[in-house]
Amino acid sequence: MKKIAKTSHSKLEIKKSTFIAYLCEFKEYKKLLQELKKEHPKAVHFVYAYRYLNDNKQIVEDKSDDNEPKNSAGLPCLNVLRGAELIDTAAVVLRYFGGIKLGVGGLIRAYSSALNLAIQEAEFVNFELKESISLKIKIKDFNKFKHTCLKNDINFNSTFCEEEVFISLNLNEKEKEVLKQYLS
Repeated sequence: MKKIAKTSHSKLEIKKSTFIAYLCEFKEYKKLLQELKKEHPKAVHFVYAYRYLNDNKQIVEDKSDDNEPKNSAGLPCLNVLRGAELIDTAAVVLRYFGGIKLGVGGLIRAYSSALNLAIQEAEFVNFELKESISLKIKIKDFNKFKHTCLKNDINFNSTFCEEEVFISLNLNEKEKEVLKQYLS
């Protein structure tokens, strides 16, 4: 699986209707949706679909047709995300109506094509499942811990409290192995 590296968009015109598709990280999609509604007040539909992994490592998906005929917009977008094996990614496709009705089949093709175009132009990174870990170490051991993390490009947050340091990390499998070796 992969996820979007940075927000990307594309534009497609079909029978005088303009479709603008955006791809972003899941955590940014609500903000993006609000911004797009302000930037494009004359757009008629703001369709979205997203996929992310919840805390139980289950894929959560949702979609909205935004008053297009049922399953003619949101579901095709969700299917495009599934087909591209994207996770932690959201799609927002807005439509400026051009006066010509496309029919359900035409809408499915239009929304899918607009999103596929955005995917072709986007940059992706491999998705890595990360686990949140918290630990406590003595202040005297902190510099060694910090050096190990910096050497292995591991990000962490630390809070100092008298003689101890509370540390929180989000680690993939490889980083967990490095940390296990450090703690041994």
